[in-house]
This record gives sequence, C-alpha cells and structure tokens, in this order.
Amino acid sequence: MNGRRFPVLASIVIAMLIASMDSTIMNTTMPIIAKELHEFNLYAWVFASYMIISTVTAPIYGRLSDIYGRKRVFGLSVILFMLGSLLSGMAQTMVQLIIYRALQGIGAGGIIPIAVVIAGDLFSVEQRGKIQALFTSMWGLSAVLGPLLGSFLVSNASWRWIFYINIPLGIITLALLTRYKDVYTAHKVSVDYIGAAIFTVAISLLLMDTVVSSHQLIFAIAGIVFLALFVFYERRQASPVIPLSLFKNRTVSWIIINTFLACTALFGTGSYLPLFLQKVTGDSLYVSGLVLVGSSAGWMLAAVPVGKWIMRFGYRLPIIAGNIVLVLGALMLALITAESGFWYLFAAMFVQGFAYGLLLTTAVIACQQLVEANQKGVSTSLQMFSRNLGTAIGVTIMGTFLIHAETVVVGIQHLFQFGLVISIAALVSSFLVARPVETTAGANSFAQ
Repeated sequence: MNGRRFPVLASIVIAMLIASMDSTIMNTTMPIIAKELHEFNLYAWVFASYMIISTVTAPIYGRLSDIYGRKRVFGLSVILFMLGSLLSGMAQTMVQLIIYRALQGIGAGGIIPIAVVIAGDLFSVEQRGKIQALFTSMWGLSAVLGPLLGSFLVSNASWRWIFYINIPLGIITLALLTRYKDVYTAHKVSVDYIGAAIFTVAISLLLMDTVVSSHQLIFAIAGIVFLALFVFYERRQASPVIPLSLFKNRTVSWIIINTFLACTALFGTGSYLPLFLQKVTGDSLYVSGLVLVGSSAGWMLAAVPVGKWIMRFGYRLPIIAGNIVLVLGALMLALITAESGFWYLFAAMFVQGFAYGLLLTTAVIACQQLVEANQKGVSTSLQMFSRNLGTAIGVTIMGTFLIHAETVVVGIQHLFQFGLVISIAALVSSFLVARPVETTAGANSFAQ
C-alpha cells in the first residue's frame, strides 16, 4: 500500500469505527441517560430517530457522491455526525436528544456507504475483500469496546462523553481525509431535491412500523402510497436521485433483493442472543456480548479471500454459497434450547458471520463493479440501504415473536425459526442472480 492510500484508509476506518460504536455504546448507557432526563416514555425514539434517518439518507448520499465527488460528500457526513454528537452531549431533555440523534443519523447515513465507495475507488477487486474484512473488524471491535467504554465513561465522567468522544476522532478523520484525491471524476448535474424529499417521507413512514405500537396499518399504507409516488415522479426526471434504470441490471437488482432477504432473516441476531445468555443461561453482560465476536471472526475469515474467489468464480457462485452457509447457521440457531451454552452459540454466530462475510462482501463488490462509474455511489449505497432496511424489519418481527411468547426460550426459538424460513427464501432468490457482463467503467481501480 503506497503512502498516499494509507492515510485515506485510516480515515475511513476510523469513521467506520465511530459510526459502528455509536449503537453499541448507546445500548449500554441509554437506561442511565433516560433516568437522568426523566422521560422513559421516549426511550425507544432515541434509537428510532437515528436508525430511520441513517437508513433513509444512505442512498441519497450515494447519489450525491456520484454528482459532487466522494471526498466532499464523505467530509460533509463526518461534520454532520460530529455536530450531532456535540449537540447530543449537550441535550437537556429527551426531546432534544431525539432531535440531535436524528442529526447524528443524517451524518451516519453517509459515513458507512461512502467509506465503502471510497475503498472501491482506491483498491482492486482482489484487495477489496481484505478491506471489507478490516471494516468488519471495526464492527467486532465496537461490539466489545462499546459497552466497556460506555461503562467507563458513565462511571468516571458523564454519559455526555459517549458523544463528545466522537469529536476528536472526527477531527482526525477529516485531517487524514485531506490526503484523498477523488479518483472518480464527478459529473455536475442538477440535484433532484423533490425526489429526495418524497423518498425520505416514503421510507420514514414504512420504518415507523418498526417503532410504533399503534396505527401501523396507516403508516404502512401511507408509506406505500408515497413510494409509488416516488417511482412515478422519478421516471420523469432527467437526473433522478435514485436512477430507476439501475434496476434494469438484473444482476444488481437480484443482489439487492437477496441482501434484503438475507438481512431480514438473521442480521438482527445480535439483538437477541445476548438476551438469551443473560436471561436463560445466566451469563454476565460482558460474556453475553462476547458471543457476537464469533460473527466478526467468521465474517473476516470469509471476506479476506473473496476478491480472489470473485476473480476465479464470478459473483453468482459466492453469493449462492454464502446463502447456503446462512441456511446452515439459521438451522443451528433454530435448534437452540435452554441447554445451549456459550460455545454452541459462538459456533452458530461464527457460521452466520462466515455466511455474511461471503455473501455481503461479494454483493458490495458486485454493486460497485457492475454499474457505470456515475452510478457506483448510488448502487453501493442502495445495497447498504437494503441491508439496513432488512435488518430493521427482521428485528421488529423477531421482537414480536419474543414479546408474545410464553417464555424467553420459546420466543427465541420462534424468532430463529422465522429466520430459518426467510434464509431459505434468500437462498432461492440467490439462484436468480444472473451471470453479469461487467462494465468497463465499473472496473476502475486505483493503480499507483
């Protein structure tokens, strides 16, 4: 790796770390925050405002990066995340915290997808699996570091520092980013602000179903209406915020669908396995969090050689193989019992992580390589969007199974049986991924 690429890689890795650690550190400290701000009834909205906004804005950021360039858009997303962090740390009420977390979400919506796009611009296909493994290690590190750091800051300083700590890390990210020279030459066109607004309203209404307990049908119908309006409007735009022509690419379209189904199936596992270990087997908070390291280990092991496998077998075969392994991991989790201990669950998470490392790394690279250069940002971010949307829906459905179960064990069994069924559907969809013809524009890499 030459000296010019190293600081840029360090920049996007640090940004990835602070974005991923934000959720894990909040899980630990949120009860304390809600107690101090005296509004437990708004507890869920602190998470929901961040999740909804970061999910909705991801594909919009991808399109903006195609128009204005990666560096400018990535830098803006980091600045917005820092501003949201600063204001969140200063919040005096839960309503303020919800609003400032939404601002954080606006920044986070660009950090992760544009970091992946930048990596796609800088590194060849063979190298990109290793870079994706490095990104995954940040999620694994955040799963362990987030709860520890949150507990330390709350005990020795204040919960406000879980937000303030993002400021110096964000400054370092921006300083390192100055070494980045956009590889992709942006095409200046008009921005479809109306389309972006309609899309934001449509997806926000659909995601509201994942956080509200009443009027869900109304939100769902309204979301579908606005989504239909978005498609109708975008078809008539010369420069749409999400080019619908992208979906004429059968390979990319089915990869996005497969990503959605695969993440709906089991990507939310990390929200429930720690609960099982704490409530059923009596493990500590820290030990129950360590089980998630199995997923990160499996993911990294699969992601590192993916670039070479793509060059040898293409995209379709690794995606099918990843879905087969995902079904195996789902079967292991569906067979869970009260006697299932830490190491059984660790092994199941390792298998699941291996599946996602193979499947999602291939999907990201395919969505970068199989489109024209001026659609690379939006294509990559749509893949990330389908991942986030599937996860949100999957976690919500799983939570419903858990809430209505007689015991925690029965609820866990039911939600993983649901995951098994959806993982089989994902496997079926993977066979519909066509063998692509790679575009010459999509095959660019940073060759120095």
